[in-house]
Amino acid sequence: MFVTGEEALEYHARKRKGKIEVKPTKPCTTQRDLSLAYTPGVAEPCRVIHKDPEKVFDYTAKGNLVGVISNGTAVLGLGNIGAAAGKPVMEGKGVLFKRFADIDVFDLELDTMDVEELCRTVEILEPTFGGINLEDIKAPECFEIEARLKQSMNIPVFHDDQHGTAIISGAALINAIELNGKDFAKVRIVFNGAGASAQACAKHYITLGAGQENIMMCDSKGVIYKGRTENMNKYKEQFAVETDARTLEDAMQDADVFVGLSVGGVVSQEMVKSMAQEPIIFALANPDPEITYPDAMEARSDLIMGTGRSDYPNQINNVLGFPFIFRGALDVRATAINEEMKVAATHALANLAKQDVPDSVAKAYGVEYFQFGREYLIPKPFDPRVLLWEASAVAETAMKTGVARIQLDIDQYKEELEARLGRSREVMRIMLNKARKSPKRIVYPEGDHEKILRATQIIREEQIATPILLGNPQQIRERAEALNVDLTGVEIVDQMNWDRSDEYVKEYYRLRQRKGVNLYEAERDMRRRNYFGAMMVHMGDADGLVSGVTRQYPDTLRPALRIIRTREDVNHVAGLYVLVFENDIKFLADTTVNIETTPEVLAEIALLTAEEAKKWDVEPRVAMLSFSNFGSVPHQLARKVEEATRLVKQKVPTLMIDGEMNADLAVEPSIVRENYPFSSLKEAANVLICPDLQSGNITYKLLQRLGGAAAIGPILMGMKKPVHLLQVGSSEVNDVVNMTAIAVVDAHQPVRRL
Repeated sequence: MFVTGEEALEYHARKRKGKIEVKPTKPCTTQRDLSLAYTPGVAEPCRVIHKDPEKVFDYTAKGNLVGVISNGTAVLGLGNIGAAAGKPVMEGKGVLFKRFADIDVFDLELDTMDVEELCRTVEILEPTFGGINLEDIKAPECFEIEARLKQSMNIPVFHDDQHGTAIISGAALINAIELNGKDFAKVRIVFNGAGASAQACAKHYITLGAGQENIMMCDSKGVIYKGRTENMNKYKEQFAVETDARTLEDAMQDADVFVGLSVGGVVSQEMVKSMAQEPIIFALANPDPEITYPDAMEARSDLIMGTGRSDYPNQINNVLGFPFIFRGALDVRATAINEEMKVAATHALANLAKQDVPDSVAKAYGVEYFQFGREYLIPKPFDPRVLLWEASAVAETAMKTGVARIQLDIDQYKEELEARLGRSREVMRIMLNKARKSPKRIVYPEGDHEKILRATQIIREEQIATPILLGNPQQIRERAEALNVDLTGVEIVDQMNWDRSDEYVKEYYRLRQRKGVNLYEAERDMRRRNYFGAMMVHMGDADGLVSGVTRQYPDTLRPALRIIRTREDVNHVAGLYVLVFENDIKFLADTTVNIETTPEVLAEIALLTAEEAKKWDVEPRVAMLSFSNFGSVPHQLARKVEEATRLVKQKVPTLMIDGEMNADLAVEPSIVRENYPFSSLKEAANVLICPDLQSGNITYKLLQRLGGAAAIGPILMGMKKPVHLLQVGSSEVNDVVNMTAIAVVDAHQPVRRL
């Protein structure tokens, strides 16, 4: 994506200058707050840390604070521009740490080119930081600086220019070699560039399994060969090889892999054509690669290619590495980032690329779908799962290799990481964990749909449920194969050739014969997948149903109501959305079913929603919403809500509920206490009941879009057996997974009365 110089300058200069700021994490609004934050309260943690230095991780920000250190001598694409000119890059690094891994950063630009001075400065900062990220320091000094600091410091030291590119490109290389069917140990790899990144990549590839004898490195003077004296040093010498090749063009003859970490435009189409069959090219010079993606692909149709650019496939981007590597290292209070941790990060990324990609990631990049293959070798930086996979792999390896100060339960740690991705994931994890305890059989009438098939693999791998797919078995298997979806353990049912078809028709006819359905119509309906799926649940061949990816809500609801029907104690079903805010959760109903309501219907909706809140381990506090406050407006619509509140209190006296009331009263208890002290709602309501479908639907969509709430739903309440219907056109694969978990939990405890 192209941006002008003026745009970039305006971005950095607008409002508060630069890109970062410091914000307090504790309240500081009263005299008491000040006394706790500073004197005299601050003395207590000081005394504790003085007695036990490890307590610094408990009482300060050290455990989540990384120092980004640079002297500006090798700023990407700009060279030796000095410490001050490099500061925008270091601030940007801080933004990425925070955005992708919730790590705080102090960037320190050191105005020195003296190795001793720089090292000593960083060493004496050790009490401040949990880790050190070295950045944009030129070779060969960067090798010496990192080696010394790793030896002298007891916190992780990581030079991202070296190891970041190595870790990310290593993951891409593992998958590219797998796709072209070659042997990692035997492929010939040519590097152009012999600086920090190139040397670190070469060493990392060797650790991953490449043969050192198969690596050839070139710099601005040509091939690094045994006996060369021009422009050599001890670091380059370790990659010198016995060869007659002297130029990059010579080196690329019959090479399997080319890795460019040099300058743009140095590779020609002829050089690409000279490479071995199924070649791999990572042209990583920025902003202009060694050869452009279009030129390279024009030269070879069998080529797998990656660049450092976001506008072409397979971007090798360091942001896939350092935030998540440090996240894992910090969380176990690691004393180092060792080779094993780097390898673990590489394999985590390589393996994640083979998993189904969330629709939200594809939307962020303006495409319909990502699938593992020649144009998708590694995950995208905005894939939220990178944090879970990579940070946990690094943390687990740190513990196994003895560099972790503390031990974590890795499964619990993954849940803590997920909570960092957003409260909705943390909340949904409650249902997912409950579902895993006893997976149930869930039927999907749209069994041949792409989203259902992709969700099925996640559901099976996560052991949330046992999926049953309805549809033509051959079509389902063909589509699954095209999507790289493994259907092992998934039942496929063809409703046109079901051995219990006659039994299903007779039972449906019995249910509906006095509702105008004749035997012919019963046979016709049992060929319709939504009707057949509902009958599977009714007959006990499935425990729940999830549908609605391709059909309008009423069309999927109608068969379920006709066959599965409502609970015996319920006259009306209702739709609920769970709205998850950063620090709060609300249950809002009715959002999908009842266009108009009576007091009796509203009372039933309130009770169903309160029951649902308990399934999510939330103690319900119910507000019956209206434009009136406790009789302030004598209107029949307000009286309807008042009467519904009375009916609920009469039926369940112990439930905390009140109304009719305005929405602001419902969520701000101070207003209630000041103006309506008689109200039984003493805390902010977490269950919000709207007076009709129109207000409920509008409210949830406004809260989702303008209020920043994540919406989980719609959850169908009041059915005899679990049925959950998705919203056509807006459902993602993750929605299918979530609704499946909710259906499974409903099957565990279909009724939990108040």
